[in-house]
Amino acid sequence: MVNFKEDEKLNVLNHSCAHLLAQAVKHLYPQAKFWVGPVVEEGFYYDIDLGDEKITDEDLAKIEKEMKKCSKSAKNIVRREISKEEALDMFKDDEYKIDLIERMEDGTTISCYTQGDFTDLCRGPHMSNTKEVKYFKLTKFSGAYYKGDANNKMLQRIYGVCFPTEEELNEHLKELEEMKMRDHRKIGKDLEIFMVSDLVGKGLPMYLPNGYLVWELLENYIKGKERALGYLHVLTPPIGNVELYKTSGHWDHYKDNMFPKMEVEGEEFVLRPMNCPHHMMIYSNSVHSYRDLPIRIGEIARDARFETSGSLKGIERVRTFCQNDAHLFVTPEQIESEFSSVVNLILDVYKELGIKDFRFELSLRDPEDKVKYYPDDDMWNNAETTLRNVLNDLGYDYVEKIGEAAFYGPKLDVQVKPAVGPEYTLSTCQLDFCLPMRFDLGYIDSDGSKKTPVVLHRAIFGSIDRFIAYYLEETKGYLPVWLAPVQVQVVPVNIQYHEAYSNEVYNKLKEAGFRVELDARNEKLGYKLRESVIRKIPYMLILGQKEVDDNTVSYRRAGSEETTTVSLDEFIKLINDDIVSKKRYDK
Repeated sequence: MVNFKEDEKLNVLNHSCAHLLAQAVKHLYPQAKFWVGPVVEEGFYYDIDLGDEKITDEDLAKIEKEMKKCSKSAKNIVRREISKEEALDMFKDDEYKIDLIERMEDGTTISCYTQGDFTDLCRGPHMSNTKEVKYFKLTKFSGAYYKGDANNKMLQRIYGVCFPTEEELNEHLKELEEMKMRDHRKIGKDLEIFMVSDLVGKGLPMYLPNGYLVWELLENYIKGKERALGYLHVLTPPIGNVELYKTSGHWDHYKDNMFPKMEVEGEEFVLRPMNCPHHMMIYSNSVHSYRDLPIRIGEIARDARFETSGSLKGIERVRTFCQNDAHLFVTPEQIESEFSSVVNLILDVYKELGIKDFRFELSLRDPEDKVKYYPDDDMWNNAETTLRNVLNDLGYDYVEKIGEAAFYGPKLDVQVKPAVGPEYTLSTCQLDFCLPMRFDLGYIDSDGSKKTPVVLHRAIFGSIDRFIAYYLEETKGYLPVWLAPVQVQVVPVNIQYHEAYSNEVYNKLKEAGFRVELDARNEKLGYKLRESVIRKIPYMLILGQKEVDDNTVSYRRAGSEETTTVSLDEFIKLINDDIVSKKRYDK
């Protein structure tokens, strides 16, 4: 997917199209006032105050039609530089522009662009004429708080894209349609994975029986991997005393991302945004020798972080989520082997689950930022050099990202490229010399002295919520057999004649340990088949008179219309092989 923000040619074109949108909106809604209209990765948007008017899908079509008129008018797009005083006078009736202008320093030269009857503040650059902006599409609309502040007025945000040619636009629109088909929110609804309710709260998803089954399977899978590597799993509370986060340093660096504190019986608590402080306390509960290390503490832990309502997205971006978290307490000499083990675990999981399109990023601090990062140059230099050396020794390609480290240490992020949309972080491993010191953690070394352990923070799935969203979109909802809520659906062609044999097959599959469903409804076969297609059940057994007579089963794989007839024993072996291999059948 193209990045409109980074592509210089598309950036200018889409910036100009944002102004074309604003001009068209002003023609249709004379009362409209405009906040900002930037180019973003997925195109452009404009935040608009329309008073009491509410944008609908039909309105988007009207606005597009007016934009085409504005484009065909072939007006020159003219840049003009004015003083702050002139700008204040020009936009004296527009409180949004006044706010922008007043925050500029006195003496600032301000640029504006005019096309026909429309003028707006802008740094530019722009195309030279509106006729150059003609292959565009308005893609969606949403609400957006003025300045992103929930205390301010809700504006209406209109998104769009623009390309130099019609062919490029059509190709992009096809990609957007593919994104809609792969959107985990749609798939999650079709497969009955999760639901959301405003009455429960925005960003607080609830997993339905199918979804929780997928959740449990993933949890058991990753815990099994971790136990084989010596991880010890714990359970800690989803809240903590504010003093805990002051000790860890998160209160100073992260409190804006936390939910507000609660006061109970003279103590202050917060919903926890991360698990490391709790795990530090578990480590400190016992005296440790160097012989005990490494100690690997793991937890599928419920956390809560405040996300603005506009950033929420299904189970990918939420306000409460479960991290596949772990903290490895190691000696300095064990850093390389344990870090290598984490990387190998990531690669092992990715190989088994068919995740192929990813890359490594080494996230480092910005040495010039004296506020965000823990102030210890020696610690940072040591930590960054250690991770860099390990990655070099392992022979993995990576890129370095300055300013992307956690406040307490550098980290390795694994960026996955999903089937559609921009890449994002799935797995991470962070090196931390800071928190063990802040919590005064220690172990007795071989010479009897007390030493401070080093901690590796790591998450393989990241959060299980985000991983499910990612995997639903990657597989288009065609989950592998081992992960599918229902693995086999038994469908008798005719209830009257084939139900007894269908029950027999159903019971044998259930006894064999499969998640199987019998569709004994008195509905037409075509209806049942169409419903099964929507639910993307991996295997559908269609049992008619021939199967009854031959004591066989005929199956269809999800997404296919091809029917194969085998014995029940052969079919059971086929499913077992699929489960063991975790084979994917993406469509």
